Amino acid sequence: MKKGKSGNSKYYKQIFSIGLPILLGQLGVIITGFVDVMMVGRYSTEALASASFVNSIFNLMNIVCLGFSYGITPIVGAYYAKGEDRKLGAVMKTALILNVIFGLLCGVVMLIVYVFLDEMGQPEHLLPLMKPYYLVIFVSMFPLVVVNALRQFTDGITDTKLGMIILLGGNVLNIAGNWFLIYGKCGFPEWGLFGAGVSTLVARLLMLVAYVICILVEKRYREYLYGFIEGFITFSEMRRVTRLSFPISMQMGMETAIFTIATVFVGWIGAEYLAAYQVVVVMGTFGFMVYYCFGASMSIMIANYAGVGDKEQVRRCAKSGYVIILGSALLASLMFLLVGEQIIASFTEDKVVIGIAMSLIVPWIVYQFGDATQVAYANALRGIKCVMPVMKYAFISYIVLGIPMCYVFAFPIGGGIIGVFLSFALALLVAGLLFMRRFYKELEKGELK
Repeated sequence: MKKGKSGNSKYYKQIFSIGLPILLGQLGVIITGFVDVMMVGRYSTEALASASFVNSIFNLMNIVCLGFSYGITPIVGAYYAKGEDRKLGAVMKTALILNVIFGLLCGVVMLIVYVFLDEMGQPEHLLPLMKPYYLVIFVSMFPLVVVNALRQFTDGITDTKLGMIILLGGNVLNIAGNWFLIYGKCGFPEWGLFGAGVSTLVARLLMLVAYVICILVEKRYREYLYGFIEGFITFSEMRRVTRLSFPISMQMGMETAIFTIATVFVGWIGAEYLAAYQVVVVMGTFGFMVYYCFGASMSIMIANYAGVGDKEQVRRCAKSGYVIILGSALLASLMFLLVGEQIIASFTEDKVVIGIAMSLIVPWIVYQFGDATQVAYANALRGIKCVMPVMKYAFISYIVLGIPMCYVFAFPIGGGIIGVFLSFALALLVAGLLFMRRFYKELEKGELK
């Protein structure tokens, strides 16, 4: 027993050492999201409600694109564990091109959504704010696609500090840009919500430039660059990357779709409810991003162990990662239970919005543990390259069950916005249990792929 505990401490250390830089970088994203909403919310309730709707739509597309980039991680982790640096560089060439193509396809979808923006039943007086903000966030989506792909490469070879530094730097620039362009400080125009979008675009472009420069000049990446330059793009390699990337993208996209479609439902209730929903969802990204950082770290380690066929190490790493993620869910829940009112009040001075948001804290806490479970075991399955079942289970949990229940709980049952959050809890828990069951079933089979 003592030996087992000693052995497990190794996995905790590995997951923390890789995950903490990812977490610090993502905390920068979270803080920027908080500050964005605070600054927009203090500009006007209308701007906050408009940002809620547009950001929910783009969160779906950004998560889909991020999920597609996650397919790189198990391949990179396996090559890295074997020391095959040039092959790793070659596969990154294929992966980067596929991510750009996928991003362009998603961009076409977003343009179609824009055409039908007037038909989505949102408050008419918000449309003049939504439309220009939508377009500038649309443009900012493309540099983010490339940044995501490059980050999966650097994280996959355990250089998580580079992504952390670039994300933190980009987020500092974004916050500064918000101050100048939302409120018109230091001679800049007062663009309100549109200014927040322009600031996001500039920050994402500079993050991309920084990533490219660092990879080109850092000695550690030299062998990978040689492989990138010399490698050939083959149909078989494109198919291999796509077979991993697409199911992950769809799984994450279907999960996010619940929150996006729920935004439309909440918009039917009223602008104040939409603003409150945005505040609580932004608060919720704190928990979600923490879980995903340690989940990504766990996935990298599992990919390394799976690459050399060590099933026992895979099993123990997954259990250790799940403990860490559950602990994170408990801490996030306690924090929002204790100081949730103060956090909400920092976003807006509108008493109605604050009251609605306060009523959502307990329903928000209810779904954290299902969320933590599905994050942990989706990443565990990703690490062993078992991704097709994840897409199937996601469809059952999020689309077949989650979205209809969101509507039923909100309207026919009469739960309103609280019913929306309770439907999240049900869908996420079902997904987590299905992912967990499949992971351990895969470990009972023969050799890892």
